[in-house]
Amino acid sequence: MNWLLVVIGGAVGAPLRYLTDRAVQARHGAGLPYVFPWGTFVVNAAGSLLLGVLTGAAVSAHTYALLGTGLCGALTTYSTFSYETLRLAETGRGFLAAANVVASLLVGLGAVFLGAELAGGSGGFAGPEGFGA
Repeated sequence: MNWLLVVIGGAVGAPLRYLTDRAVQARHGAGLPYVFPWGTFVVNAAGSLLLGVLTGAAVSAHTYALLGTGLCGALTTYSTFSYETLRLAETGRGFLAAANVVASLLVGLGAVFLGAELAGGSGGFAGPEGFGA
């Protein structure tokens, strides 16, 4: 049952990531703001916030499988973040590459902590270890 929840969450998260990235990039248009990977930055921050909320709310294992592992797993993207950071560095935009790393780390950690607090703290987490069978 849990694998199906992960599949369903992922089927929503992956297109949501793509559409969000396209919308954010289209909004910025050409120029320096377009060079920075804002789309990936936004989805990673949003996914971190949602994971924090799920953690703080102590959701069931099934809910975590659907939203935490499935949706957030497909919505957020470490590989694209890494690739875009590499591309910035390779094209002579070392400052933007470093800014992407630092800002992504700080915003991601801040978002997960904020989400947990907004949901009432981080007690009683029923995350990944609770949905194994």
